[in-house]
Amino acid sequence: MINRELIRVKIVQLTYAYYQNGNNNIDAAEKELIFSLSKAYDLYNYMLSLMVAITKEAREQQQVMERKARREALAWPSARFADNRFALQLENNRMLCEFLESKKMSWDLHADFIKRLYHRIREAQFFKDYLENPVDSYENDREVWRKIYKAFIRDNDELDELLEDESLYWNDDKDIVDTFAIKTIKRFEEKNGVKQPLLPEYYSYEDRDFARKLFRASILKADEFQRYMNEASWNWDFSRLAFMDVVIMQIAIAEMVTFPNIPINVTINEFVELAKLYSTPQSGRYVNGVLDGIARTLVERGILLKNIPDKEGEN
Repeated sequence: MINRELIRVKIVQLTYAYYQNGNNNIDAAEKELIFSLSKAYDLYNYMLSLMVAITKEAREQQQVMERKARREALAWPSARFADNRFALQLENNRMLCEFLESKKMSWDLHADFIKRLYHRIREAQFFKDYLENPVDSYENDREVWRKIYKAFIRDNDELDELLEDESLYWNDDKDIVDTFAIKTIKRFEEKNGVKQPLLPEYYSYEDRDFARKLFRASILKADEFQRYMNEASWNWDFSRLAFMDVVIMQIAIAEMVTFPNIPINVTINEFVELAKLYSTPQSGRYVNGVLDGIARTLVERGILLKNIPDKEGEN
């Protein structure tokens, strides 16, 4: 689940904090990086377990409605959502159950939030349509949860505040984690039962190694990379640049020179987006121009053995 997009975000955050804290302990900072990445995987599992918690609330509400219907001779309430096959499969998923048990994670302390969230879900038109759909299938059960997640979990200010109180590490993780949770919903198949695989913490050893190498290169070769920035900022006073811009470009250069298989344009595009997100409104354009200039210079000097596209208008 932890991909290179998330790794880059964490390295920007941790590198900035490394310089701000001034402790200069790179080993401790690297441990903090790996721990921070592991917390993102915790959040992934926690968000999956939120669907389980909502389902348990639905079952409790179903029992209340059935008792009322029996007592007052009312129409029998649909149990389709309480018996949702996708949610039951997720609830009993071996990987999820083992992870939650090992981390002692649950939504038990947030019962009121779960009740409010379930009430909002029940009012949605797509939810009512699901209950009334004559086709009762696993696919419909899974699809309604995809819609619920996108409509009520992905963009939920109350949930965001709750998660921030749970862990400061989760402040910037949820948007990325949400994409993986939705992807997981789509990947579920009824035939897999409790053995349905969830996304692994890392897809490969290379991704964990990428995180360590990129972080260390960014710090240990900072003077060299900042010299490249200074040379490329010919019409700017380098000392007056936003410090976050310097950090972002420093890491981008580290990626360009440390990982020969990553295309230059991929690296530049990724860090331009981070500059737009974390620095000033003008940073994206500036970072793009400086990194492009540095890359071309390093290619010309033979320091960077990569192809770089011609500038527009060049033959």
